[in-house]
Amino acid sequence: MPRPGGRRVQEKSKDFFGSMKRLLGNLRTWKFLMILSLILAMASAIMALIMPDKLSTLADEIGLGLVPRTENIEKIYTAMGDSLSKEKLQTKMQQIMMSTSISNEEKNNFLKIMEDMQTNENDNQFAALTNCSEDILLILFDDIKVDGVSISKEDLVSMVMTMSTVQVDNSEQALEVMDNLPKSIYSLIEPKMNVDKIKKLAIFMGIIYLISALFSYIQSLSLITVSNSFAKSLRTSISTKINKLPLKFFDTHETGDILSRVTNDIDTIAQNLNNSLSTLVTSVTLFLGSIIMMFYTNWIMAITAILSSLLGFVFMFAILGKSQKYFSENQRALGELNGYIEENYSAHNVVKAYNGINDAVNDFDKLNDDLFQAKRKSIFLSGTMQPMMGFIGNLGYVAVCVVGALLTMNNIISFGVIVAFMIYVRLFTNPLSQIAQATTNLQSTAAASERVYAFLDEKEMPSQDDKRKHLDKSKVKGEIEFRNVKFGYEPGRTIIKNFSVTAKPGQKIAIVGPTGAGKTTMVNLLMKFYDINDGDILIDGVSSKDLTRENIHDLFVMVLQDTWLFEGTIGENLRFNKKDVTDEELWQACRTVGIDHFVKTLPGGLNSVITDDTSVSQGQKQLLTIARGMIEDAPFLILDEATSNVDTRTEELVQKAMDKLTEGRTSFIIAHRLSTIKNADLILVMNEGNIIEQGTHEELMAQGGFYEQLYNSQFEKTI
Repeated sequence: MPRPGGRRVQEKSKDFFGSMKRLLGNLRTWKFLMILSLILAMASAIMALIMPDKLSTLADEIGLGLVPRTENIEKIYTAMGDSLSKEKLQTKMQQIMMSTSISNEEKNNFLKIMEDMQTNENDNQFAALTNCSEDILLILFDDIKVDGVSISKEDLVSMVMTMSTVQVDNSEQALEVMDNLPKSIYSLIEPKMNVDKIKKLAIFMGIIYLISALFSYIQSLSLITVSNSFAKSLRTSISTKINKLPLKFFDTHETGDILSRVTNDIDTIAQNLNNSLSTLVTSVTLFLGSIIMMFYTNWIMAITAILSSLLGFVFMFAILGKSQKYFSENQRALGELNGYIEENYSAHNVVKAYNGINDAVNDFDKLNDDLFQAKRKSIFLSGTMQPMMGFIGNLGYVAVCVVGALLTMNNIISFGVIVAFMIYVRLFTNPLSQIAQATTNLQSTAAASERVYAFLDEKEMPSQDDKRKHLDKSKVKGEIEFRNVKFGYEPGRTIIKNFSVTAKPGQKIAIVGPTGAGKTTMVNLLMKFYDINDGDILIDGVSSKDLTRENIHDLFVMVLQDTWLFEGTIGENLRFNKKDVTDEELWQACRTVGIDHFVKTLPGGLNSVITDDTSVSQGQKQLLTIARGMIEDAPFLILDEATSNVDTRTEELVQKAMDKLTEGRTSFIIAHRLSTIKNADLILVMNEGNIIEQGTHEELMAQGGFYEQLYNSQFEKTI
């Protein structure tokens, strides 16, 4: 419930690095799985970096099967040039000049061509020889052998004559002419794939991809185990912590906010740990590795890709600098909204009865709008990362394609390098957005973890390790003495100023007084829910300061005004924390308080399950809690307005049951209905933290003091 003073002040900005350091420190229990997961994530990223280089090689190998092997033409021309060496050429010229099948005109033309070739040594000699007759060329050329393929001189002449018809700048015509070359020559220059090499590359890449997928699966499984186990440990720690916190904490904190820390904040931590840590490691590895591989492949293309993507860095750090406060505000607003919803639905009938629906809706709308604004800003800033990095990545693709095409045209790189860089650009730009998203998630994790750790760091009740004394409830006589007790919930504001009274064994002590007099506070001090500031409380002469809280709680049966039943059977609710109770004992307790008829009307009797949908009135719930108290065998009894929710007839039945319950037990009864405590052995009248009157009902009425005014006020009628 909200405390006086209004809503909780907005928390200051969080310490991101301090929170993450503490969070990672608490993950040491699972350090093996954490290290394994991060190593596998890094290994998977490294494998992804290897693939573009192999893909480049594969693309080049496939490309060889799509274009003619023009380098073999150079080999053929080189071998042909050897047959035209100076030594051989003299002999062949004599053969040509002495040949009777060659005309004089052809011989003269040949001599002129040879003279021109000697004058223009740099010109292509084979292009000039195409002007000679085929008979002359058959004498000039010899049979040759290239890469194990024998080529006759007739095929060489045919090749020279065919290639002479191709225009230098017409590549399409060249490809068409190559199809008409002799088979011996065409077999050397026809497009041909290295199937064995392609197969090996494909198998290698397939194996790497399978291993990478296996690593990713094991890594994900390990990290899921870590995050879920860590979330479980946090919930266990919070469950343990709740039982160690003083009541003051719950009096000053909203229930919904505490629940939000146990549910929403821990779920945020678990989900973000699972999604962000491995993503961060993988992305950093890909980012740095892609830079190295790009420079290793080609420094010009690397600089092109990096410069085109550099703009992403500026936006990323600018956004990260603004988003942290909104994630912290988001977690705070979520906790406040949950707290408000919990408190209003718990008191829904009161809200409707007092026509407070409009105010409740308005307050809810304001809190909902605060959460909406915080979430909108945080999601907007984090959501801009993905489209922005997508644009940067596409810009990198364009730049790589343009520069790569220019370099390919100048024979600086192959086509496979462009293919590799297309992948490198993706491996370089995608990690930027993933790093930004992971960092954003870690910011949300830091905000959630600080709320969880703030709860775990709350000051606990003092340690009980130094408490050596113990009271056996079966041997306790039942005497309690309040000796000059002083207490205040806050420093400087004393509520119980100087309280002293002694309760004898078996006495029924009633505590009455106006609201705020300190009645319930006395019970809280007696149960050691709060530690007294001064004075002492003695149980059978033993100071409560020397007894553990558990020992004191074991000595008391407590029935409160606010009923509490958990979802379970009636028998389980009556046996709460006391297992060795028979069904007959349960029925006896039900008969004593007059609830047995109601239980019998239920379908399963004691085995009937109580839920929120079960039609159980507030009075019936109170009777069940009273029956639960009767089952507990303890020397002291505390009744705090225990009969306030039952009708007059039921109250008489309960009063008789209470008389039986209090026999032989020291009882403390807080009641506003003074008629219910007329038979008390001692009535303590409290006002402003002090006992102002004490005695039996008759004695106090005879005094004609404050008690008489309280008692008679019950019967006054306002006209």
